[in-house]
Amino acid sequence: MNHSLPAKDDPASVRWAQPTPEHVAWADAEVGVIIHHDLQVYDPRYRVHEGPLPAAAAFNPSALDTDQWLATAKAAGARYAVLVAKHGSGFCLWPTTVHDYSVRNTPWRNGRGDVVADFIASCRRHHIRPGLYYSTTFNSYLKVKNPGRVVSGLAEDQRRYNDVVARQLTELWTNYGPLFEIWFDGGVIPEAVGGPPLRELIERLQPQALCFQGPEGGKNLRWIGNERGEAPDPCWSTVDWGTAEDGVTDRTDLGGTPTGRYWYPGESDMPNRDQERAFLGGWFWKAGEDQFLYPVEHLVERYYQSVGRNTNLLLGMVIDDRGRVPDADVQQFAEFGRRIRRLFEHCLGETAGTGNVLELSLGQPTRIDQVVLQEDIAGGERVRRYVIEGLADGRWTTLAAGQSIGHKRIARFAPTAVGAVRFRAVEAVATPRMRRLRVYSSLARGGR
Repeated sequence: MNHSLPAKDDPASVRWAQPTPEHVAWADAEVGVIIHHDLQVYDPRYRVHEGPLPAAAAFNPSALDTDQWLATAKAAGARYAVLVAKHGSGFCLWPTTVHDYSVRNTPWRNGRGDVVADFIASCRRHHIRPGLYYSTTFNSYLKVKNPGRVVSGLAEDQRRYNDVVARQLTELWTNYGPLFEIWFDGGVIPEAVGGPPLRELIERLQPQALCFQGPEGGKNLRWIGNERGEAPDPCWSTVDWGTAEDGVTDRTDLGGTPTGRYWYPGESDMPNRDQERAFLGGWFWKAGEDQFLYPVEHLVERYYQSVGRNTNLLLGMVIDDRGRVPDADVQQFAEFGRRIRRLFEHCLGETAGTGNVLELSLGQPTRIDQVVLQEDIAGGERVRRYVIEGLADGRWTTLAAGQSIGHKRIARFAPTAVGAVRFRAVEAVATPRMRRLRVYSSLARGGR
């Protein structure tokens, strides 16, 4: 779906991509979590792509508590959460009727449990928007390897696998209510080259959901090129094509283009544990690895490099063999949320408006080191280049400059005493619509 429409206040000949209302709401969410809990937590010999596949009966958490998961997410400032309902093993966290490899055939709650249902209910209680991840590209139980091709190579076997995918996604997208986000790790095989009919299913069953790396032409989100939470700079919300990556290999060419045909904004994902040293890249829990938690300062910096660069930040959350977020991780998430709130809870001045120039008086010389810019993205990304200036001793001097703004750009610079701040659009494709310009001093609160 091409969302390129002329703005009413600009020449009809000017066209640029614009978001759906769902894209706007998603950008406002800013921070989410992605929750991994699969059989390697109980049998670490299985490592997604290798090792013996554990029996379903290995799944037996002693104290699984999805309310504890979502309370932890909320403390971190997350407004949405994505549960990995089926990862690469093929084991399903809901009692699927399609095959036997699921919670239905485990000792947990005598086979009558449903992690997905518990997760959705907890999201509602904690006022967090729910999302679900389902890997179509890898399934050890059904002997399917990236990018979702049956090992036998037989067309009939592929059709049977596609039927499993379609039936299981129908269960997930029918039985648990509306979803905020649907996650496809590694993308999906296009139907035209042998993949399942996912776009039709999405449009019929979850038309309001945004899809990370979904079928081409849908309401999609894209990967930003790494799993470190570091968005490119600049990072535009518009592209000429989507992504279908598994995150294994970094890319440096996924910053989008200001003239892109599609509004597919970036989502910056990262684990909360060290990617180089922790089990399975930090996405899954393993005993004795609390020392691999990233320092909170590291997560705060990634917030600046993701949310502050026009993407959302999606933080990995591990679940241990009790079925709970580990205690050390709970503390890390809570402290991260507290730091971000303290950094941005005391605004020194704010303005908004339409036009190439916005000026904000601070009343008296005030020491600042951060300016937050936000476009009204409902009208698209209009600003191509900008400069932020400060007034000191009667002269305007440059504090920061850049290209894309989009939903949010956090500009940081050396602490400077200024009496006023000015935004200037150096280049724009149409009249800039600035939703917000806010001024802060991180030194005043310290973020601590």
